[in-house]
Amino acid sequence: MSTHFKDPLNPNIDVWSECGENAAGQTADPHAGLAPDEKALLEKRRINPANRDEVVARALESAAMKGIFRNDINRRTFLRRVGVGTAAALVAQFFPFGSLQAMASDAAKNLEKKRLRIGFVPITCATPIVAGHGLGFYQKYGLDVEIIKTAGWAVSRDNCLNGNYDGSHLLFPMPQAMSLGLGSTRAPWRIVSNVNTNGQAIVLSNEHRDKRDPKQWKGMRFAVPFEYSLHNFLLRMVVADAGLDPDRDIQIRVVPPPEMVANLRAGNVDGYLAPDPFCQRAVFDGVGFIHKLTMELWDQHPCCVFSTSQRFIDENPNTFMALSMAILEATAMAELPQNRAQFAEVMAPRNYLNQPVEVLRQILTGIFPDGLGNVRRVPDRISFMPFPSQSMSIWVLSQMKRWGYIREEIDYTEISRRITLSASTEERMRKLSGKNPEIAWRDLPEEEHPVLNIHGRRFDPADVAGYLNKFEIRRDI
Repeated sequence: MSTHFKDPLNPNIDVWSECGENAAGQTADPHAGLAPDEKALLEKRRINPANRDEVVARALESAAMKGIFRNDINRRTFLRRVGVGTAAALVAQFFPFGSLQAMASDAAKNLEKKRLRIGFVPITCATPIVAGHGLGFYQKYGLDVEIIKTAGWAVSRDNCLNGNYDGSHLLFPMPQAMSLGLGSTRAPWRIVSNVNTNGQAIVLSNEHRDKRDPKQWKGMRFAVPFEYSLHNFLLRMVVADAGLDPDRDIQIRVVPPPEMVANLRAGNVDGYLAPDPFCQRAVFDGVGFIHKLTMELWDQHPCCVFSTSQRFIDENPNTFMALSMAILEATAMAELPQNRAQFAEVMAPRNYLNQPVEVLRQILTGIFPDGLGNVRRVPDRISFMPFPSQSMSIWVLSQMKRWGYIREEIDYTEISRRITLSASTEERMRKLSGKNPEIAWRDLPEEEHPVLNIHGRRFDPADVAGYLNKFEIRRDI
């Protein structure tokens, strides 16, 4: 019997074992030895295999319980100790699958388009999109989603622009660049939600252990995953604050994330500011060390987003709502500490990130070796804060201006509001948390344009010109 049909509250059966229903420790009668009220409860919980919503809800419930108990022996022992009724009450309290099932039914009505193609680059920033696929979040909203592994960001952008993708995991600055026609043809793409915050690091080759001060980096070669990326802008900020010109005193090369470690090993680059898992993988492979987590530069900075075109939103409003709700829910579940280890296992296979589970677990739990002989404990090494604030968006635009990507004078606030869908995302986030008490967002600001603290400087989005004028190193247009 499929795991999706088995009841994880039944102490007489194996749910996750591959040994079958007659595995050791199980009884032939699935209700043997149970009290009448426990039998009645399990009968009431029996699902209809033809009801897709019930099957998906059972799969989510089973996956959540596996994350807690890890194996059937632990699960059965707990159920026999506390009783089926008590366990059911606990599950209902912490995993309100009834409300999720009702929400899925509502969202699945009147979908304009059910079969979707969503791109992703194989990095841990894509956790909600990838694990959302592996754990059935799209199906729960009535969607048949194919997620497509993409080697790098230029390929992702091109597939978005030519219509191959209905939506995609993109770097935060990419929808802005695409909407403004920077580096590509102009097309109105929208930032729907962050799929992660934090989650990056500056990695240096082991031969540079004595160069911990960025002032010592003159002449070094660094990689970033894309020109229009927080990685590029954060690296430029660090170097410029150390008195070096990032366009003259160091080399910055674009290298697709999956090729980062190989380039470090071969000596083609001295370091990189990049997404995980390739920062931790450099440590795992013994070729580099973590110089600094980017959260130490700007805590809860944006990195990657879920993005789609304005045309898709206009033509498929119900599908867009269901898809964005599915990704928001997966993002919320990824943020919960008790789910991190399970998400690491879901994403490890070849069709997803193709990485050792150990590496992904170190990243997602925040307990990791740094390559310098230390084991660090940083729970927010990567976070999943979905709200794309207007201040985040305006800061990114300011960096495009600082480094000459935007050459004309612009209205930062107007462009940000058009591209970054903060208001509608906030509405969906509040709707989701209202239906699921397990979800408590901690990234919704009290104001539309909060002041940010970035690398020791105050960024007021109402005074971008004043902020930029404080920098001696910039591209004057």
